[in-house]
Amino acid sequence: MKVGVFLALEPYTSVEHNLKLAKEAGFEYADITDTHSGGSMFASANLSASVSLDENPFEVKRKFDKYGITIMTISAHASLIEPSNPGEYQTREIMQAIRFAAAIGIRDVVTTETVPKSDWAKKLTYEQCIFTVAEKLYNPCKMANDYGLHIIFEPHGPITDSINGIGDVMTLLDNPPSLGVNLDTGNSWLGGTDPVELAKTYKDKIYHIHWKDLGPEWIPERGKRFGCGFSTIELGTGVIDVKGVIDVLKDRKEITYSTLEIAGPPELLRASADFVYKHWNAA
Repeated sequence: MKVGVFLALEPYTSVEHNLKLAKEAGFEYADITDTHSGGSMFASANLSASVSLDENPFEVKRKFDKYGITIMTISAHASLIEPSNPGEYQTREIMQAIRFAAAIGIRDVVTTETVPKSDWAKKLTYEQCIFTVAEKLYNPCKMANDYGLHIIFEPHGPITDSINGIGDVMTLLDNPPSLGVNLDTGNSWLGGTDPVELAKTYKDKIYHIHWKDLGPEWIPERGKRFGCGFSTIELGTGVIDVKGVIDVLKDRKEITYSTLEIAGPPELLRASADFVYKHWNAA
């Protein structure tokens, strides 16, 4: 299992600049961390590390290859809990991401539902949320299966931060082999779930991991927030049982890559990667 970085190492800078920073920090693996349909004014001005799903995938891969960086996953975080809307990142964009990934050999497309924003979404019952999320993933899961890829759920909202929520969406979709889990140690803990239990429950469905640890100042927020983007401390120094997650998953051969979602200097990133490698490779 290899450890790479979230490609948002410096705000308001381009993909290429972030690739340069990742290489200088000693990393050889990174995600396509942000994606969008069509064009982006900020990305065109080199003020965003976002990749257009309408771009030639091979041009993007050549950009990563230039810096000796292997693409681990492509992000297709969506508003799956919102009503269908062409102005939202939803089914269409996930299907674009699947085609993009398939073209250049990326195995895993990461998505999530995120928090409800509209008044309509906020008043949905739990069962209605499960239906809304599953309905938007029905065709993407079929497409991912046809391409031999995975859509992997990242804990980042009221459904995916719950062990039961993930399972209920999978059940409604008849447990497609193309739908897996991207375990996020920080997001799952912050949402009120024990990430070690999440790892045990979905061990055979987990294909990628996002590594975060959080300090005690986050405890009052637990169960109230869904996702925190980045952590700012070294893995193993906070309140999350990151080693416990490693102990559960380290024999799962299908986990090829994992991502540090940590903001800070290169030394912090390298120390956190060393923590993962030390415990993942321990006898």
